[in-house]
Amino acid sequence: MKIQLFQFKVEPAQADQNKAKIEALFEKHVDDTVDVVVLPEMWNNGYALPSLNELADHKLEDSLPFIQSLAQKYHVDIIGGSVSNHHEQQLFNTAFAVNQNGEQVYEYNKIHLVPMLDEPTYLDGGNKVPYSFKLSSGTDVSQIICYDLRFPEISRYPAASGSEILFYVAQWPTPRLNHWRALLQARAIENDAFVVATNSCGNDGKTDYAGHSMVVSPNGEIIEEADEQESVLTVTIDTSEVSKQRQAIPVFDNMRPDTYRYAQRK
Repeated sequence: MKIQLFQFKVEPAQADQNKAKIEALFEKHVDDTVDVVVLPEMWNNGYALPSLNELADHKLEDSLPFIQSLAQKYHVDIIGGSVSNHHEQQLFNTAFAVNQNGEQVYEYNKIHLVPMLDEPTYLDGGNKVPYSFKLSSGTDVSQIICYDLRFPEISRYPAASGSEILFYVAQWPTPRLNHWRALLQARAIENDAFVVATNSCGNDGKTDYAGHSMVVSPNGEIIEEADEQESVLTVTIDTSEVSKQRQAIPVFDNMRPDTYRYAQRK
């Protein structure tokens, strides 16, 4: 499976400019050998949080048709990053994915909102966990957003349900780049799964974003990693490595959910 990760600077409050950049990247880099393209978090308006109530999409009415048209034109699955999105009188950070026929196959509202970026002041948190869905190839995958990476519980359900690839879409800040690397490797190792993570880069006037989009093997090795500049990372993976890893280290066969407990912090 050939995957392309689009790492670019998201311009705050400039949805049309960001869409134009995505279109240019598709035109320049996507050919008929590419199976999946992955976009970063909040690519429509970025972290222009005080303006999102006016600027955000409504039930993906703008973002979804845009991505569907690209999927059909280039005949690729698109992990559509995430966008600011109004839904049922709430404002979410919404991830979605589209198959090569332009059909929406996934939608998820970010559960954990980032206090360091002031998300809880402006956004509502979702209340449904990521789930497993199929790419056009039939591969089971899931899609998770940025700060959710810090909560291993979020990836466990889709991985235990059969997801062989966990796609993470993010705008992860530079000061915590070492956390980005370590946590992505941890999610791959603990779930015996590929981790494909696309980050933004550049400075939006308040925050410097780390870049370093990467692909991690089910054994935790970083296969390819971008630097901090705008770039397109192209990686070919063999998903049969997942079943081999899950046979060698059968974490899902050995789980004991009947014994696990959670405690509320006092």
